[in-house]
Amino acid sequence: MILPRYGQHHDKIRLIDMSSKPAAPPPAPVDPAHFRRTCARFPTGVTILTVLDRQGAPHGMTASSFTSVSLSPPLVLVCVDHRATVMSHLRRAEHIGINVLSQEQHELSARFSRRGEDRFEGVDWIPGRHGVPLVPGVLASFECAVHKLVDAGDHAILIAEVLHAEHREGFPLVYFGSGYHRLDGSHK
Repeated sequence: MILPRYGQHHDKIRLIDMSSKPAAPPPAPVDPAHFRRTCARFPTGVTILTVLDRQGAPHGMTASSFTSVSLSPPLVLVCVDHRATVMSHLRRAEHIGINVLSQEQHELSARFSRRGEDRFEGVDWIPGRHGVPLVPGVLASFECAVHKLVDAGDHAILIAEVLHAEHREGFPLVYFGSGYHRLDGSHK
């Protein structure tokens, strides 16, 4: 006679915490103004993100949330507020341009961050190999194919594959503590 086996793994008893401890309150949300001031303690470069609309007119905006993502394939990202006027053009775009500003170009940064005006009016630009608007005299430029657009909170993360890149010697425009700064070129 063969007896059944007991104590197999599916016979385990689960314990449930029946503690009378009150649940921890959810953490208080971070104040947006405080969050912005805290993020301002991280220095960033400044770029102008550019795109053409369906009629071939250039559009752009200042963006400091730019970074490289991958070397193979070469990917970069830039974050864009959903309320930005350029967002509707970015959602339909196949290609974008990213122009890294030099320390002499703080006026361009200010111009491309203003609302309610044609930011390209009076600004020289040239079409890149893929037609995207490129600003002459920048420290670096990237011509990119849109890879993915991901919604994240009140911004969209635009991930793009770099198709062509150029750079020159010089120093970048730096944004820190809610203002523009210059690098002195010294290394430590």
